[in-house]
Amino acid sequence: MKYLFTGLALFTCSVMAHASEDKLVIAHRGASGYLPEHTLPAKAMAYAQGADYLEQDVVMTRDDQLVVLHDHFLDRVTDVAQQFPNRHRADGRYYAIDFTLAEIRQLHFTEGFHLEGKKQVQNYPGRFPMNRSEFRVHTLAEELEFIQGLNHSTGKNIGIYTEIKSPWFHRKEGKDISKAVLITLKQYGYTKPTDKAWLQCFDYDELQRIKQTLEPQLGMDLKRVQLIAYTKDNETQTLQNGHWRNYDYDWMMTPEGIEKLSKTVDGIGPDYHMLIDAQSTLGHIRLTPMVTAAHRYKLPIHPYTVRSDQLPNYVSNVDELYQVLYQQADVPGLFTDFPDKAVSWLARHPQAE
Repeated sequence: MKYLFTGLALFTCSVMAHASEDKLVIAHRGASGYLPEHTLPAKAMAYAQGADYLEQDVVMTRDDQLVVLHDHFLDRVTDVAQQFPNRHRADGRYYAIDFTLAEIRQLHFTEGFHLEGKKQVQNYPGRFPMNRSEFRVHTLAEELEFIQGLNHSTGKNIGIYTEIKSPWFHRKEGKDISKAVLITLKQYGYTKPTDKAWLQCFDYDELQRIKQTLEPQLGMDLKRVQLIAYTKDNETQTLQNGHWRNYDYDWMMTPEGIEKLSKTVDGIGPDYHMLIDAQSTLGHIRLTPMVTAAHRYKLPIHPYTVRSDQLPNYVSNVDELYQVLYQQADVPGLFTDFPDKAVSWLARHPQAE
């Protein structure tokens, strides 16, 4: 069945070709609005829909393999709890780092869900039905080969947008995920700023380590993006005086913080809500100082994540949200679960380029 999805996606390639490189469409975990996130069929569909870049979130397994998975948990998108019921940690979660690649390959991948009691409830009910068809977890190397294979067969040059997930967590577990990711990217020819590759991470300290230590050691210099979360979301931890503490992102949302970031990274990836003033209403959109500061310091903004099935109250449809971000905020690229809708909007609004 997975080959059927791939074929159908590629069939649409000539129809949905992206018209311009000026404004980027970044497929968030692939065409995840239509197929389960980070599966190869979702990547094939996003490729065919005209996305400029395909995102890979990367975590490590127990045997030091790199797999494409948004969380370092397996229980939100697989049947791990059914296949390995006794392998959870004290918090009840099943961690990818506790399983070998061979074990993870046994798992059935599905649309994301959460538990209500013992019942699995699909997070986005209108998306691909849970527990249907056949999907699996794959490695970073397999995805890079897949994308490069499509580039070869189509004559395109669609890029990769790789996120190193939770390096602080992997470090606590005794693993250097950043070095492993860089080595793999280098093996597949992604080494310099002109390559079709962006490297992103929520961990500021780790991005500095990558820039100052790891990349020089490996002879690499990729474009680096600082992902920005809300501090309350507990996205990242940092080691202070021997203790792991929640990282404070608040400084990144100030003009002074943006100026500092402009000297250390090649772009920022904030939640798009950070760009829109909280008092904005339908037809009356105000931008935050973050937008002005980023433009002042010529720091590209690639916000996440536009979902046509989850819209803010200051727009009535996804096209209005694309207008706010691509035109009013003048972001050069954005992440979306629905790449075809962004590609279509850009084709109908060439002035946005």
